[in-house]
Amino acid sequence: FILVLAYMIVYYKKAGWVASLALIVNVFFLLGVLASLGAVLTLPGMAGIVLTLGMAVDANVIIYERIKEEMRAGKGVRLALSDGYKNAYSAIIDGNVTTLLTGVVLYVFGTGPIQGFATTLIIGLLSSLFTAIFVSRVIFDRMLRKNKTISFSYKWTANMLSSTHFDFISMRKKAYIFSGTLILIGVVSLFTKGMDFGVDFTGGRTYVVRFDQNVNTEAVRKSLTTAFDKQSPTVKTFGPDNQIKIVTKYLINDNRDNVDSLIQSKLYMGLKTFYRRPLSYKHFTSDVEGENKLLGILSSQKFGPTIAYDIRKKAYFAIFFALVIIFIYIAVRFRNWQYGVGGVVALFHDTLITIGIFSLFHGLLPFGMQVGQSFVAAILTIIGYSINDTVIIFDRIRENVHLFPKHKLKRNMNEGLNQTLARTMNTSGTTLVVLLVIFLFGGEVIRGFVFALLIGITIGTYSSVFTASPIAYDLLHGKREDKLLEEKAAKLIQKKVKKKK
Repeated sequence: FILVLAYMIVYYKKAGWVASLALIVNVFFLLGVLASLGAVLTLPGMAGIVLTLGMAVDANVIIYERIKEEMRAGKGVRLALSDGYKNAYSAIIDGNVTTLLTGVVLYVFGTGPIQGFATTLIIGLLSSLFTAIFVSRVIFDRMLRKNKTISFSYKWTANMLSSTHFDFISMRKKAYIFSGTLILIGVVSLFTKGMDFGVDFTGGRTYVVRFDQNVNTEAVRKSLTTAFDKQSPTVKTFGPDNQIKIVTKYLINDNRDNVDSLIQSKLYMGLKTFYRRPLSYKHFTSDVEGENKLLGILSSQKFGPTIAYDIRKKAYFAIFFALVIIFIYIAVRFRNWQYGVGGVVALFHDTLITIGIFSLFHGLLPFGMQVGQSFVAAILTIIGYSINDTVIIFDRIRENVHLFPKHKLKRNMNEGLNQTLARTMNTSGTTLVVLLVIFLFGGEVIRGFVFALLIGITIGTYSSVFTASPIAYDLLHGKREDKLLEEKAAKLIQKKVKKKK
């Protein structure tokens, strides 16, 4: 979070301080509401906060980049500020509404952790809209009334990525080949290697274990991985530092009568060295539960594949309905179903590549890459982030088409992509830096989750530029439209030539 604030200040100078203050207010609002609801932060909840902060930064970036455009057009700070906010509203609202609708669908159709993600996301989005649009504007208005200087960039950031002329649409065939290759590699990996489904999807057992001293969860996990025949469990501190929660799918499909005793003996073998004083197996596994038992297994629970199947089915339904809602909104809002298809295809693209890479690197990287509800939350975050990016680009393309109806569709699309490039890179860059720091220093438990986000947001940024808009262009018969415009232009020239004669 501090890195995000620092980046905004370094890139946007004094305006960056205003954005940072708005972000701090946003975090206080978000955490305050969550605390008042008695919410407990889980990995999906953290994913919701990451997405919320990313979109809060994005709203400020959109506004500031529009203000900088107005200033480059020769407007004074006061007028540029007013027009910048006014012109940014459409993109901000469209981007947030699509994500907000996704959050509502996930809350309605999801279960436990997914509902937690949706709750955090909905609250965070509403808070972000308020702070980015209202709080920052109030601060700027106050600064203007006091005749204070407002600057939106340093010399080295004033025109950064403001005059690019990349022909993204002409690159689309190469991009399609690149994307197709990644998807193919991922699909092959899924069929050959598969994925490491966690207990959320396969069923499993949970144990709450107490020790006579504080323990390191990573050391416990490594010890239990050896005890469970190289099958790594999830180990988290649960309450005090001498108490942990272990989740494992070890022998979940084994129906022998003595399987529970067998697992408990393996558990004991993996944990007995972490007790300062020797603890007998009998005491470790005794049936006395709760506060009356000081050490050993305090509680255990098993849930089978049937329950896990229900969880997985609801997660799939939640994602499916979210995609349907996104398609409908984009198609209606932009008055072209082609934009809706482009946006949803890009989301499928992001999801497939992320899942494929997760499958490909499963077992090769030195951290857990289990697929459970936290992974689903990561996919949902990627979908929310990617569609927000895509909608903002679409919004700028729509604006260009409205302002320059005589321009070729290809030109309007390329200009829209180039005009939003600074915003795309800034927003994605800040989010990826934050995720990279969490990945490096956040601990083993969340490393797989953050890795999925790193892949997905990188691919999502790529697809917003190289997949969504090009697909919309092809579906809108861009080539045919461009040819018609050329023919009309040629006819007009011929008429003018005849008149002169």
